[in-house]
Amino acid sequence: MSFSDIYIYNTLSGKKERFEPINPGKVGLYVCGPTVYGDPHLGHARPAVCFDVVFRFLKYLGYQVRYVRNVTDVGHLENDADDGEDKIAKKARLEALEPMEVAKYYTDRYHQSMKALNTLNPSIEPLASGHIIEQIEMAKAILDQGLAYEVNGSVYFDVNKYNEDHNYGKLSGRKLEDLMEGSRSLTAQDEKRNAQDFALWKKAGPKHIMRWPSPWGEGFPGWHIECSAMSTKYLGEQFDIHGGGMDLKFPHHECEIAQAVGAGGKEPVNYWMHNNMITINGQKMGKSLGNFINLDAFFTGEHPLLEQAYDPMTVRFFMLQTHYRSVIDFSNHALQAAQKGLDKIMNAAALLGQLSSSAKTSKDEELAGNINTLQKKCIESLCDDFNTPQALARLFEMSSLINAFYNKQADVNSISNQVLKSLKEFYYVIVNDVFGLQAAQVESNDVLGDVVEILINLRKVARQNKNFALSDQIRDELKSRGVQLKDEKDGKTSWSLLS
Repeated sequence: MSFSDIYIYNTLSGKKERFEPINPGKVGLYVCGPTVYGDPHLGHARPAVCFDVVFRFLKYLGYQVRYVRNVTDVGHLENDADDGEDKIAKKARLEALEPMEVAKYYTDRYHQSMKALNTLNPSIEPLASGHIIEQIEMAKAILDQGLAYEVNGSVYFDVNKYNEDHNYGKLSGRKLEDLMEGSRSLTAQDEKRNAQDFALWKKAGPKHIMRWPSPWGEGFPGWHIECSAMSTKYLGEQFDIHGGGMDLKFPHHECEIAQAVGAGGKEPVNYWMHNNMITINGQKMGKSLGNFINLDAFFTGEHPLLEQAYDPMTVRFFMLQTHYRSVIDFSNHALQAAQKGLDKIMNAAALLGQLSSSAKTSKDEELAGNINTLQKKCIESLCDDFNTPQALARLFEMSSLINAFYNKQADVNSISNQVLKSLKEFYYVIVNDVFGLQAAQVESNDVLGDVVEILINLRKVARQNKNFALSDQIRDELKSRGVQLKDEKDGKTSWSLLS
């Protein structure tokens, strides 16, 4: 697929803009990854799935994409503040572990969940703790520009000074004057000149576990500077797309802009993308409300709010049914409906593999044209700010047509074998490679495996009795539901799930 015109809703401008990469044919994509101090949850899943599709689709169009997703394993303090305890260090203290043991454990848990959701690995996944030098150098550069100040071994960004020549708040739509009015008054113990200033580097107190040497003494980086330092290192001072949840617009992404401009004098990002939030049964997700559900709980069904376990592909499909800029509300009813939709898409993929046309030219040119139009509209939807719901609607239309062909309600020979081949290639690539949907991953020793083995034995008996019609029916029915049988030379029959 050649490059197409893509339009992205740019949070910075508040409108859709035609995508024009800095380097033709290449895309730099940076997405804020997890802070690894707890099990991955739905809040981690949405940006991961959202920007996985962005990554996949850009590659499908032929772009060379460098996708960078960071891991925050140091510097993120409680309540996103500049004072207090590091979230990972706090977890380590409570569990009597080294902070990096905590970070490694939960990073692995995050990767396991991302694998279950079938998200591709990013091109680069840098750790904040592995880029302390780069963060110190950026803080020094900002100091050299007179946009930061050092107090007692800590370095703070001077928001008021920056705002004299720039617009702090332009991404989130906030005005510095309003922020100042809403800020608490500084006390005599506060180091910052103004309440809205934020830490680039913090002096480590006597009990602070995670610390590194710096020109200002032992300390640790502020939360915001890691993304600025690492995106600059791997994507340059200016790159194409920066993504993350809309809860990061302020202060995190606002501070990223200020830091990058303060250090290098350049706007760092051309297109800011933000996915919207997740609610559960209409309520904001939160531990205090009892509706905070980890991803593992969705996959096992072990949570009071869940009526059943949900396959990771069901969770992924449900997210794709909603545009990334819209709120998603999780409920059992909605997830069960998503499962039915996913089954329709995947069953059609299995049926499509059984279809063949003997026609060299299409007898029904209108039908052949409609198939081509559906494919074109599917791509156009994805080019329109990655509109996955509209693209899925086109896939549902294709799946209905596939079912009509399979059930003889429409004549597959009315289209040429070339048109059918194009439909197959397109459907499989969009479903598997762009949307990242797979058949449910089920081990052969579970309930499904037991049922399949029973049907294989029934089929064997049917063949011994020369009831080939029943034998073929069992094989075809299983295939239509995503189970492929293979008769081996030794007389045994193996099975596998269709991808």
